[in-house]
Amino acid sequence: QVRLVESGGGQVQAGGSLGLSCAAFEVTFAPFAMGWFRQAPGKEREFVAAISWDGASTFYVDSVKDRFTISRDNDKKMAYLQMNGLKPEDTAVYYCARASNALGSDPAEYNYWGQGTQVTVSA
Repeated sequence: QVRLVESGGGQVQAGGSLGLSCAAFEVTFAPFAMGWFRQAPGKEREFVAAISWDGASTFYVDSVKDRFTISRDNDKKMAYLQMNGLKPEDTAVYYCARASNALGSDPAEYNYWGQGTQVTVSA
């Protein structure tokens, strides 16, 4: 059964850090791009970051640049999102996803999704 499983969410004060992990089971990991998305209550799912299959290329939504870092370990079939300098507006459910093809920011370009992990940032 194909699964992506996120972990590492939690509650933190503004300015704090959290590291999210995404483990892939029964799904081909490389050579596909991986992405992180988030969805806050009452809002649409938003792209956060993506990384190419080899880790050579990454890109981020402007609101998290210089604060978040996406990475991956193909041998372990893991993707990561290190979040520093967290702000209350980062509060959301965070999802990892595997792209169907190349690097992208459109959720429609991703065909496997995790169940999400809650990140709550208090002021």
